[in-house]
Amino acid sequence: MPIINSQVKPFKATAYKNGNFVDVSDADLKGKWSVVFFYPADFTFVCPTELEDLADNYDEFQKLGVEIYSVSTDTHFAHAAWHNTSPAIGKIQYTMIGDPTHAISRNFDVLIEEAGLADRGTFVINPEGQIKIVELNDGGVGRDASELLRKIKAAQYVAAHPGEVCPAKWKEGEATLAPSLDLVGKI
Repeated sequence: MPIINSQVKPFKATAYKNGNFVDVSDADLKGKWSVVFFYPADFTFVCPTELEDLADNYDEFQKLGVEIYSVSTDTHFAHAAWHNTSPAIGKIQYTMIGDPTHAISRNFDVLIEEAGLADRGTFVINPEGQIKIVELNDGGVGRDASELLRKIKAAQYVAAHPGEVCPAKWKEGEATLAPSLDLVGKI
């Protein structure tokens, strides 16, 4: 089944957020734009650089009405320990979901079964719970929060302006396209 425009599958998990353990489910992803950001493991190398980049840009995501949920196959206890020991991870204010059963990673089709770890997968979900953007990276390739912000702005623009699309490298305030017969072969 194609993942773009599909509904997020049901899940329940325990997460770490701002010094507390909290329950999280697929219902928490509805009613607002959300990013579900899978990474392989706590206490590693590329992962903290990505999560710190998200933390450094968290206010920008919040201004767009976007909530971030990071997910690894570690437990919520490991997330808390990492948050309390790493200067980079200590910056995080968003929800860190533990997926020790691998159910969420399987739901999003990012589980590396033989390793028991998640791939680097980014999913942007609209307020209706539909997946609108998917990015999957090799384990050695980190992601960029500023590019993710650009893509979210484009997805939000398209959602608010039916009949318009955002071309490559589109940035907020730039011209969009209105697909029509008049444009065929002219771009």
